[in-house]
Amino acid sequence: METVGAVSTAQQYVKAPLVYKGKVREIYDLGEHYLIVVTDRISAFDHILEPAVPQKGEVLNLLSKFWFEQTARSEANHVVHGDVSQLADIVTDAELMKHRVMVARKAERIDIECIVRGYVTGGGWRQYERSGEINGMKLPPGLRKNEQLPEPIFTPAAKNDVGHDEDISIERMRELIGVELANELMERSLRLYRTAHAYCEEHGVILADTKFEFGLLDGEIILIDEIFTPDSSRYWAVENYALDTEIDSMDKEPVRAYLASSDWDKESPPPPLPQQVVEETAARYREILRRLTGIELA
Repeated sequence: METVGAVSTAQQYVKAPLVYKGKVREIYDLGEHYLIVVTDRISAFDHILEPAVPQKGEVLNLLSKFWFEQTARSEANHVVHGDVSQLADIVTDAELMKHRVMVARKAERIDIECIVRGYVTGGGWRQYERSGEINGMKLPPGLRKNEQLPEPIFTPAAKNDVGHDEDISIERMRELIGVELANELMERSLRLYRTAHAYCEEHGVILADTKFEFGLLDGEIILIDEIFTPDSSRYWAVENYALDTEIDSMDKEPVRAYLASSDWDKESPPPPLPQQVVEETAARYREILRRLTGIELA
């Protein structure tokens, strides 16, 4: 099942070896560099859903490019370029792929997901409700759901290529990768979050939490993967912010809500998404891109 205008895979448009196919991204080997192509595939509850969401991949890639450029002065990253015209011998449909491609340097991934939370919500709220802690970090008593924390906190996870990433304490992260590297990742992540949170507030958006991935290249720590996209971050419109409730986030929330209200058991193949849910989700992605960058996709 396919939606008109959606790209569920890029393999027929790329003349290079496919080295990795994730839930959304495909990575191709260009020799010295990687070509990352962002598709319109959408996942929820560890399942890839159908149909794909038109322009979702374009939004994710354009937002990543925007934020990598915004933060490049303070944080080196893996981006070489995102110009499809330089890929004429590799990409067969330049118009279709122009907002979806990123050529990236090859870095050795650090197997820690660097999560920063500015608000007590989502999985962090569920931990706090049970124990008063998030990832083993004691928080002030009496916090309310969605309340802004006194200061953003760093709550890492150990990356697993199979299954879910594992929430860990900062002490455990230090054991896994070393004290110096762990402290550096924590400092960089918190600095990035604070910078983006301030920018978002000026544009009518709250950045509730986010996650980063870092890699090593010639001994240098660099940002890799994606950054501040709706798939890696929890964005709220400021006009929707409220305590003690579920805030409608600016991402694939219509998909999650539809699946949660269905009788799907989350184990068997998921049902096709209704066209209205697909359209509502596509609109969410386009709106966050517009608010943060001014870019309006036709």
